[in-house]
Amino acid sequence: MEITSGLPRHVACVMDGNGRWAAQRSLPRTAGHEAAEAAVMDVIEAARSAGIGWLSLYAFSTENWRRPSSEVEILMRLVRGAIRKHAPALHARGIRCRFLGMSDTRIPPPLVQDITDLTVLTGDNRRMTLTVAFDHGGRRDIVQAARSLIRAGIPADQVTEATFARHLPHADTPDVDLVIRTSGEQRISNFMLWQVAYAEWVFPQVLWPDFRASHLWECLDTYRSRQRRFGDVRESTAITGEEPR
Repeated sequence: MEITSGLPRHVACVMDGNGRWAAQRSLPRTAGHEAAEAAVMDVIEAARSAGIGWLSLYAFSTENWRRPSSEVEILMRLVRGAIRKHAPALHARGIRCRFLGMSDTRIPPPLVQDITDLTVLTGDNRRMTLTVAFDHGGRRDIVQAARSLIRAGIPADQVTEATFARHLPHADTPDVDLVIRTSGEQRISNFMLWQVAYAEWVFPQVLWPDFRASHLWECLDTYRSRQRRFGDVRESTAITGEEPR
């Protein structure tokens, strides 16, 4: 299935429900994280095929460091394995891979190197930009942008929303149009707080390890059925696919 009209430019996914998926099967939580890899790759390929230009996935938050060290260690190992396994295919499909966060010194150096290698390998690709929010916190991004503005010596009366946005990490990233949070939970969870300000949200009941291309297409259909006025009373631009003005 290919969707060509009324697409969101930027889709972001809060990949929730791995632990519950494992618990339902009397498996350790880490089994849910392992099962999530198939969902990640299916959604990446479906988004690319549909023509989504920007896809962001919330993989690990600044708060996730509070989890048991054994679980965090396995998560780091799984991420490294997934990068090594799928890097050639991601590059071959023209996907530019970037990571949002990556500030904590607890990230294992070999994983940092693999992430760097993937970023360099795919840096010139433009078919789709995949941003993995890893060791990410929306509040931290905003604080870092404020610090950057201060270091740049920009006078307070010259700070606008546009100026501020240029000091955020990956400043070329467009605002998020659609956020998908699986498992039915309805929280922002400190995810890309600046970029999701006017996003549409969809909360499918499916747990992330079971999320597949068909679920993504359902979410895209839901998005296309909504009217996005951005606080105005104009007719929706979601149906026509035109950029808001």
